[in-house]
Amino acid sequence: MDDDGLPALNTAFLRDGAFVHVPPGVAVPSVLNLIYLTTQGAHLTAVFPRTLIVAEGNSSVTINESYISVPDSLSESGHFTNAVTEIVIGDGAHVNYHQLINEGPNAYHVGHTRVSQSRDSALSSSSFVIGSALARNDVQVVLDGPGSSCGLDGLYLTKGSQHIDNLINIDHASPHTTSNLRYKGILDGNSRAVFGGTVLVRKDSQKATAHQSDKNLLLSDSAEVDSKPSLLIYADDVQCGHGATAGNIDPMALFYLRSRGLDHETASKFLIHAFAGEIIQSVELEPLRDYLDQLFQDELPAATIRIRHQD
Repeated sequence: MDDDGLPALNTAFLRDGAFVHVPPGVAVPSVLNLIYLTTQGAHLTAVFPRTLIVAEGNSSVTINESYISVPDSLSESGHFTNAVTEIVIGDGAHVNYHQLINEGPNAYHVGHTRVSQSRDSALSSSSFVIGSALARNDVQVVLDGPGSSCGLDGLYLTKGSQHIDNLINIDHASPHTTSNLRYKGILDGNSRAVFGGTVLVRKDSQKATAHQSDKNLLLSDSAEVDSKPSLLIYADDVQCGHGATAGNIDPMALFYLRSRGLDHETASKFLIHAFAGEIIQSVELEPLRDYLDQLFQDELPAATIRIRHQD
């Protein structure tokens, strides 16, 4: 990883981090919460957190990793976060990993996540992004053992001039592997998003199954999303598919809700919440699910000012 510029910079300036080690056969009963909290110093703040998670054979663990800044303390000068997370999953181990980026409007966040999975291991991951002037998530997963599987969900909300990149690479390096990549974005104002999803199925990785989907809801004529899902398939016995959509609120659904007595703003927020809910409701942890649901609902009013289709 250190051959890449920004991860190498993280290594050079590493001061803060966490190491989670789960021994073989251990099922961690409690949820582990890793919170990286940034506050403003005298000058522009740059932080370089690093997380290493090692789940050995037949173990299981659930980890919530959050990047948060104190409200208003970074509103003027902002800060830069260069984060690296490494996850190693042993034979038959299961890792639930949730990441939340909720930093200030002038924050710049660049994150690199690297995952290596062994035989019959499983990764369930979800990523949620709110805030940040610029956020870039670079995720690479290697399914390096037969029977390994990963499910990667993502949801983000942008407004103003915010920009977010989601670059996801999944490498089916062994046969009988499974991946499911599902991302959704809600864009308002002059914000922009980029999605690059690449799934590689190697020549000897027969019986692989891979699906990826990127769906985006545009609330403004000025919002823009560039989506490029791609499949690189070198095996001949696979089940793979991908798709991407970008559009605005369904005018017929909006009309239906308004015909039932809802005003335009309430009806539009209801539909936006339903769009986001598919990802939020996939989170198994009820306290986290409720927190994320409320967090996104609190941000929706500012994201529903402009709707293209109005009656």
